Amino acid sequence: MSDRNLFSLAHLDRMTDSTGLIQHAIYSIPRRESGYTTDDNARALRLCARLWGEQPNEALLTRVGCYLGFLEHARCPVRGFHNFMSYQRDWLDAAGTGDCQGQAVLALAEVLGSRLPVGFRELAGELLDAVLPALAELRSLRAQAYIIQAYVQLWRAGVEEIGPLENVARLAANRLVECYDRSQRPDWPWFESRMTYANAVLPHALFDAAERWPHEGFLAVAKSSFAFLDLVTTADGVFWPIGNRDWYPHGEEKSLYDQQPVEASTMATAALAGLKLIGDDNYLAVFRRAHDWFHGKNSLNQPLADVSCGGCFDGLQQEGVNKNQGAESTLAYLWTAWHTAEALPRGQTSQAIAIASS
Repeated sequence: MSDRNLFSLAHLDRMTDSTGLIQHAIYSIPRRESGYTTDDNARALRLCARLWGEQPNEALLTRVGCYLGFLEHARCPVRGFHNFMSYQRDWLDAAGTGDCQGQAVLALAEVLGSRLPVGFRELAGELLDAVLPALAELRSLRAQAYIIQAYVQLWRAGVEEIGPLENVARLAANRLVECYDRSQRPDWPWFESRMTYANAVLPHALFDAAERWPHEGFLAVAKSSFAFLDLVTTADGVFWPIGNRDWYPHGEEKSLYDQQPVEASTMATAALAGLKLIGDDNYLAVFRRAHDWFHGKNSLNQPLADVSCGGCFDGLQQEGVNKNQGAESTLAYLWTAWHTAEALPRGQTSQAIAIASS
């Protein structure tokens, strides 16, 4: 059964309690000692806000309220958002990581640009305003990429009075290009001296920047870096992402394992961003490879997605599948599954949203 006709949030609900989304799992059971992260709750907020926009209902609104409430509580007196919370509800960090800020901003943009009830949108706007002074100081490239995506999403939605965020996003896009220019070599058209995690968010952000500012050279870097990422993550006709065991430093061998679902998800959505902007079917082929990775078309020929409950195993190790179904992996699969409808041929539809709301 394909995720094109089944979209379950059962495992996401199993991993969520009254505080928020629990970070890790033991098999399909929440590992409570792992606590919570703003990263994961932001991802869940973004997904559920998007689903509610397709089919508003009380169950999805309750999920949105839970995850948005977590982000509100995660506001840090120092700057930005905390990230790590224990199961006892104690914050474990003095201030959140750079990537956490970007994920939170992207999720809040999803809410602010939606048709959710006004109180939800007003809170998202207040949280964005509160974190804005910290955004310009972020050094994480991925956090900057999320900020670009967040701003462009609000611009597409016609949200007004987002000039300050536009300034930060435009600076972030230019920083990505500067990093690309500084790091690239004839055999290495990339932003850093090594590929690590969530690599595709970097060209994805520049596809978005090129849509918003089409005359500033962002598209050339987006196309070049995405093509290189596709080259090094395709083997034997399947998507083969950079493993997080040792990553992929320039001039060294690519780490083949542990392959993470977040790589497939970010690659799939980056491919769709390129497809929408350029219209080249090569991007559709990349999307399908990344999507199919979840369903067994991978280096081990083993599926990771549990379509019946919406869960996803935590990755591919050399010896087999990691059978735990944590929050990040599950959301990576669900986000990719939701986007599948965009990649279907014209005239086909997905029943995903109707089933998800039940």
